Amino acid sequence: MGRGRQKAKHTKVARDLKYYSPPTDLSALQRELQGKRGADDSADEHRWDEDSDDWADEDAPSLRRR
Repeated sequence: MGRGRQKAKHTKVARDLKYYSPPTDLSALQRELQGKRGADDSADEHRWDEDSDDWADEDAPSLRRR
């Protein structure tokens, strides 16, 4: 395929993606966002803080120049 045909195909795909708008179910989005709010958010943050200590690699080389 020549460069002109390839560029035209890419342009067509890009245009299709640019102007494509999938149907949005706003009520489902609202239910999802409301369901994620609550007291569980602080518990999740605490859990991640504890896990980050386990992930620290003490044997990792330092980034200092020698």
